[in-house]
Amino acid sequence: MLTEDEIGAYADQGFVVPKMRLAQPRVEALRGTLDRLIAANPQIRPERLVSAHIEGENAEGVKGSADFLDLARDPAIVAAVAQLIGPDVILWGCQIFCKPGGDGMEVPWHQDGHYWPIRPLATCTVWIALDPSNVANGCLRLIPGSHRDKTLLPHMTEARSDVVLTQRADDAGFDASTAVDIELEPGQMSLHDVYAIHGSNPNRSPQRRAGVAIRYMPATSLFARDLIATSAASGYKVDFSTRPIWLVAGQDRTGKNDFRVGHKS
Repeated sequence: MLTEDEIGAYADQGFVVPKMRLAQPRVEALRGTLDRLIAANPQIRPERLVSAHIEGENAEGVKGSADFLDLARDPAIVAAVAQLIGPDVILWGCQIFCKPGGDGMEVPWHQDGHYWPIRPLATCTVWIALDPSNVANGCLRLIPGSHRDKTLLPHMTEARSDVVLTQRADDAGFDASTAVDIELEPGQMSLHDVYAIHGSNPNRSPQRRAGVAIRYMPATSLFARDLIATSAASGYKVDFSTRPIWLVAGQDRTGKNDFRVGHKS
């Protein structure tokens, strides 16, 4: 569970690195799962392993593992998220961001909400380090307090092949010099708000940097599947129309979220 100070930091800064962390044996097991996932998806950059929690090949072309679904449904993690977004929690996404040593790709400054079909827009991302994540190998960077206005900045298209995402937040909307580097040891995690401006530098070091980003929304919001068309406009294929979601705490307050779509029988 998060402390009152940690909850306050999240509300004020838009992110928090809590004291809670995964046990080392579990981290090692997940690293093994990740290695198998990378081997099973040789045609996909390891920074772009979207919906990695779906066992077998998903509609977005990635062969995932239920080990990451088990992680995403972990009661302690869900309980911590509920402290931040309310008691009714939906798991709707999970992506591996693994930057190989030497050529790990940059993630441009962006706001997650620019890409996602959730209305009202609200999501807490739990980013869990599976490798050491530091400045040298391209750790997550974030602009503290950039979530407070709850507005999305204009985003510009990046016509580059060396970035994970193809859209960048307009530099005029924030001061990049205020960024903080979120350095994590394996098993540590950071939680950040959907409006927080963040990104990461390329990995030019010899050390791999791998983390798993788990997405949770409050069940007072709707996962609006028809809001964003299936495409690869973000840099890789995203299909919200068939994306499965899970109610992991409480109840669906909208009464409209569909928990049957995309689930394999």
